[in-house]
Amino acid sequence: MNYYLTLALILFGYMSFWFVVSVIKKRNDVADVAWGLGFVLLTWISFLMSKESSTRALVVAVLVSIWGLRLAWHIHARNKGKTEDYRYLAWRQQWGKWFFVRSYFQVYLLQGFFLFLIVTPVLIINKSAPTTIGWLDILGVMVWLVGFYFEAMGDAQLTRFIKNPENKGKLTQDGLWAYTRHPNYFGEVTQWWGIWFLALSVPNGWLGIIGPMTITFLILKVSGVPMLEKKMAENPAFENYKKRVSMFFPWPPRN
Repeated sequence: MNYYLTLALILFGYMSFWFVVSVIKKRNDVADVAWGLGFVLLTWISFLMSKESSTRALVVAVLVSIWGLRLAWHIHARNKGKTEDYRYLAWRQQWGKWFFVRSYFQVYLLQGFFLFLIVTPVLIINKSAPTTIGWLDILGVMVWLVGFYFEAMGDAQLTRFIKNPENKGKLTQDGLWAYTRHPNYFGEVTQWWGIWFLALSVPNGWLGIIGPMTITFLILKVSGVPMLEKKMAENPAFENYKKRVSMFFPWPPRN
């Protein structure tokens, strides 16, 4: 069977499984945990399907695994013991009798579709014959490390801030959050651009640009920054924070 078709069918089964889990647990935010783990699953399956494994493919598999497992654990820990995430809770109320159908198609299958697009550079790397490690690979790893730092550190700083009862009703504006209003989102996008740089060293690797372009579009225009900015705008301190701090790219705050 075709390499990409096989992986697409595996992903279809994976997302369908998580839909069943969501019905049993009665919370759709398990989709956020499934997100990171789905990348890890597809990366390693495609790695094992390749006829010739390469150092580059192994490095990419490790990088994606570190990112996906950390993200899945972070989201699981954040949601544990709490009610369903406000986004999914709102959809549960809005969709009414069509809730299960719309959840399956608009949350799980649609998310699976975007996941497949984003992971494209990894799939191309795993399908390609080994080539010599070069400066693009080194650049890719360095860019990925910058992204991972921003995402992991941004999440950690926000978690510590929220856990402090003295900060209830406040916006975090310290650490990386003093330079970008969304350090974790900036980090996630940057990591996938780093993966794409690694793909440029293999034949047709440039086609993998669909991956970082997709995650950049989703974060900046659809489910990332816009939704969180709307939520943050409910806080009276947000207007001043918005004027001083860069929305996405890290930059010294304005006075």
